[in-house]
Amino acid sequence: LEYLRARMRKVEDFEKQLNQLRVQDEEEYSSMKIQLESDVQNLERQLQQLKAVYQLNQEKLEYSLQVLKKQDEENTIIRSQQRRKLNRLHSLLNNLRTKLAKQEKQFREENQNLAADCERITGQCKEVQRSMRHFAVSDAEKFTEVWLMNEEEAKGLMRRALDADRIIHTQQLGLPWEEPHYWFLNNVGPLGRYRAKRMATKLASEVLTAGSAEGGKENTAKVEDRVTPLRNISKKTAKRILQLVSDESGFLIESKLLRHLHTLGRHECTLMKLDSIFAALEIDSEDDLYQLVDFFLKYKAQEVADSQVRPPGTATRCPACWPSLQSQGNPGGEDVKDPAEDREDSGSSAQRDELKSPRSSLGSLPSVYIHADDVLKILKAFVRDFDKLREKDGSAKEVLQVQDSSEDCEYWEALAHVIPEPTLKLWDALAVALGEYYEVLTRRASLLAETAVLQQQNSELYLLLEEYVSSGVNSKLLSPPTQWMDLNLSCPGEAQ
Repeated sequence: LEYLRARMRKVEDFEKQLNQLRVQDEEEYSSMKIQLESDVQNLERQLQQLKAVYQLNQEKLEYSLQVLKKQDEENTIIRSQQRRKLNRLHSLLNNLRTKLAKQEKQFREENQNLAADCERITGQCKEVQRSMRHFAVSDAEKFTEVWLMNEEEAKGLMRRALDADRIIHTQQLGLPWEEPHYWFLNNVGPLGRYRAKRMATKLASEVLTAGSAEGGKENTAKVEDRVTPLRNISKKTAKRILQLVSDESGFLIESKLLRHLHTLGRHECTLMKLDSIFAALEIDSEDDLYQLVDFFLKYKAQEVADSQVRPPGTATRCPACWPSLQSQGNPGGEDVKDPAEDREDSGSSAQRDELKSPRSSLGSLPSVYIHADDVLKILKAFVRDFDKLREKDGSAKEVLQVQDSSEDCEYWEALAHVIPEPTLKLWDALAVALGEYYEVLTRRASLLAETAVLQQQNSELYLLLEEYVSSGVNSKLLSPPTQWMDLNLSCPGEAQ
């Protein structure tokens, strides 16, 4: 019975465990089923989305394909139209080339007797001269910049050397020191034995800026102080002439340049016009610009003089030829007299003042005497006689005189040897002496350290000996050491 009861209990326990396992498996199966069903639904939803995206992309691609096909058709039509247009233009170009060839052949036949080689060589020569003047000015400016940069660096080193020499004399040697006064200390820039001539456009810009009233009277005064006057011609007169040339010589300016001038200010517009006009007239340097302004004033002065003193029935001499005649009669070009002054021995002083040498009265000649209608006439005469004037004026041939560089080497050598050789030897001797003095001080410092250590040891020995002598053991001895030794047990400071 006990066995059966135990067996029945085990059977009941096993059935309970089986039921629990069955319930647990059912719960796990249901949860897994729910999860898998949700996964299936998510995957189906994603599949539907992908199908929709695929359908949309397919429609977009089809639409893009249709658009590209249509664009290709349009491009094909445009290409065919452009080909036809290009063919027409080619035929037109061929016709124009044929006409051009005929005209060129006709012109070559008409001009075959002209001296083409002479003109070509002359043009090349002028171009070379212009390039030479331009590069000479740019090289001179670059040389000056490099000179100033190196000179500033060298003078900085020189000042440091002089400061070191002053400190050595006053602090180390105790000697009086005087600042040297060398010839090169106050020099700034290249050793100028010539004045660099300015370009015509730059000089015109300075003249127009100096004569302008923009910026106030104070700014104008400052600018005028910086501008070198155009020889003996007043700035107002020169400015008036340049403005007349700019206003009345528009035919010398390229049409491309004229289209862009309306966007500029008055000052910049005038400068751009003058630059183009100077290029057309081959006016490059300061001397060429002076020749132009001088020619204007001489022309009008001679015209006024002839109109005042010419007797009735006298033929009028060409005013444009007057400057060349004056230069022939006065090769030096100085103290030139108006021929009208020789013809008039009597008259009012005002008339004689007006008929003085144009070179002496050019600066005071009112610019209103030059009318705008006379500009083209004067320019025509100037262009005709410009080469003669340039040949007769020797200074106009040289834009920059050759620089005398004989003293440059001496200048830089002097900067490099601002400290004389005896002073350098003194520095060397002082350096050796200071080195020896430093060694002595080093040895002295080491000896002082050793002395301090010995003093400390000596004081310790004094204290130890005093303890031994003052101890009670010595009184018990038959022959104490104090009887045989004369000891000075004073303090180490007193013993020292």
